[in-house]
Amino acid sequence: MMKMTKEREGELYAFLLSLLESWFPILTIRAIAYVGAIHTYAYALVVAILFFLILSWRHGTLGRLLDKEARRDLLLTSLFITLMFLCIYIGLRYTTAGNMSLIIFTQLFFAYLYFNVLGDERMDPLHTFGAFSMGVGAMIVLFPEEFGGLNPGDALILLAAAIAPVANYYQQRARRHVPSETVLLFRYLFALPLLLVFARLFEPDPDVGKILSALPWILASGLLVMGLAKILWIEALHRLTITKLSAMTALIPLFTLLFAYLVLREVPTLRQLLGVPFIIAGGILLTRPETQ
Repeated sequence: MMKMTKEREGELYAFLLSLLESWFPILTIRAIAYVGAIHTYAYALVVAILFFLILSWRHGTLGRLLDKEARRDLLLTSLFITLMFLCIYIGLRYTTAGNMSLIIFTQLFFAYLYFNVLGDERMDPLHTFGAFSMGVGAMIVLFPEEFGGLNPGDALILLAAAIAPVANYYQQRARRHVPSETVLLFRYLFALPLLLVFARLFEPDPDVGKILSALPWILASGLLVMGLAKILWIEALHRLTITKLSAMTALIPLFTLLFAYLVLREVPTLRQLLGVPFIIAGGILLTRPETQ
């Protein structure tokens, strides 16, 4: 049997995580209806922390949380990812699952901007056109039919997309020193106290009945999205470039639009359908080999 290359492994992980991540906005919207955005994030983290504590204990990696070489990258990863997910969870109070999945995909545009345009690598004309295509697709999705201003939820998701490549950069660096479960457990332990304080300050405390109603969605989000999918993400990130991995998640918005229709009865809007080809075509162009 032919041995799978490191890059092929990364591409397989990217496909599997796309399936799981496509459920994130759907599960979150369901839970937010009962307990609020910040509480949903915090409760999902509690589930994920328990999952990674058990996993780290079984693998004997709990002591890696104090790894000196990874400490700075772990702290910066945790800071940026906590901020990113706060924007996403709060943004989902004001926008749809379909919009969220399409807008967050523009992180590829920001990744290419940060690491290719502003970095040392030159910009190939084909890649330039791909970045432009993604920008057009995002504008189609972002701006409403009636120009009364940008939806605040969409704006927060766009801010999260701009933060994502920075978070992934430090996450990639941290993974060079410690295993995936250590990176994830550290960042969740970092985020949970902050979220509990924010939830206390900015949201009413949900009663037991509402928590129980939200529990199935929170468990699914904590275990599948914040747990398994994030392991796949970091392992894929360990094998692929940030820009390529971001591009390979192009399937997420398509899966989300399908599942949101089946579960939430969200019918894709004309703007979403028009924006999809531009965003995905841009992602494909950005990951094509450079022209000579």
